[in-house]
Amino acid sequence: WPGFPEKPQTGINPSSPSPGPSSLAKSGMCSWQDPPAAPEKCSCPWELPWGHQSSPRRQDETVVAGGTVVLKCQVEDPDDSSLQWSNPAQQTLYFGEKRALRDNRIQLERSTPNELTISISDVVLADEGEYTCSIFTMPVRTAKALVTVLGIPQKPQIFGHEQPIDEEKVARLICRSSGSKPAAQLRWRKGNRDIKGGDNTVTEVVEDPNGKTFTVTSRVEFRVTKEDNEVEVTCTVDHESLQNSERSTTQKLQVHYKPTAKIEPHPQYPREGEKLQLQCDGQGNPIPQEFLWEKEGSDAPLQLSSDSVLIFPFLNKSDSGTYVCTATSSMGSVVAKYNLDVSDASPVPSTSSTYHAMIGGVVAVIVFLLLSLLIVLGHYLIRHKGTYLTHEAKGSDDAPDADTAIINAEGGQAGGDDKKEYFI
Repeated sequence: WPGFPEKPQTGINPSSPSPGPSSLAKSGMCSWQDPPAAPEKCSCPWELPWGHQSSPRRQDETVVAGGTVVLKCQVEDPDDSSLQWSNPAQQTLYFGEKRALRDNRIQLERSTPNELTISISDVVLADEGEYTCSIFTMPVRTAKALVTVLGIPQKPQIFGHEQPIDEEKVARLICRSSGSKPAAQLRWRKGNRDIKGGDNTVTEVVEDPNGKTFTVTSRVEFRVTKEDNEVEVTCTVDHESLQNSERSTTQKLQVHYKPTAKIEPHPQYPREGEKLQLQCDGQGNPIPQEFLWEKEGSDAPLQLSSDSVLIFPFLNKSDSGTYVCTATSSMGSVVAKYNLDVSDASPVPSTSSTYHAMIGGVVAVIVFLLLSLLIVLGHYLIRHKGTYLTHEAKGSDDAPDADTAIINAEGGQAGGDDKKEYFI
């Protein structure tokens, strides 16, 4: 055996009969076996050469297809030996710093006596397997690293009900995604609510022809109502290879449902002699395309066409009554009613009334001006007011200062008729 001493230094002659196990145990000597005994069970005074040597350290790796994986191998006691990486097919990739396989995807990252690190870029599913790190001592020590390659699932596809579905019918949809490894999971969402599993969904997993990836199919069914029209149904694939990203597909539901209708008048309050339009507003999917107008109590229909408007060019009192609009689509018919009550015509102002109104306006302006003038005059007189005494006040106790002023009295030439008295 390489690396063994030629003879155990125990004082035993190999050619002599070997002592029994009990005697060996008593003497403390080790038997020479072919193959040799396991080191931990040997009690020889010398140590086997590999007893103190440690195995290389490595770590299993998981990588997404198309990504890069780094393989690191470390050893504490290289004993002047080189490290080597080999692939699952036992092809040497690197021996120390030397490239052994012509594959540009494989690059040397670090090479020291204690470490050999390489990287493999653009990883494919075929790269999956056990990679071996070896150090060529006596004996050769190895360690294996398992590389797991994750297959990325394709964007899911939804099949079924590309055409509209009638309300109260059951919608059945299929979602499918291929290429996942391990098998992906699919989940459904309608509007802002998740569609739970159970009886509503069925999932099937099938291995792809390459024998490595899987195709996942999910089927869901639910009853639709008119509220589901234009609602988006989403299928999302969940897989560890997608990390924080998400892959999903959305399909918008088209639901056919019965129409609804209501009648709107224009103007809102019709009067005799005016023009009136009655609008039959039909809603639904599909939208009503046929409108039948009738008046209750009348034998013949008023109008049947694709036009939803009934026009009265000149309203009369006789037009009053209940009008019925029947809106029809492929999903059925609906009836709307409107009670028309024609009011009296609006009074028309006459010429004489207009003339009287103008006169009234002028008179009002004049009165306003007179009142304004009186107010100004009164204000003026109040500011200049005084005390004025009559003839009878002369000599009275209330007006002791009253005096008589005779115009031209001092001249004495004027006649008696010219004399005038002023009492102040």
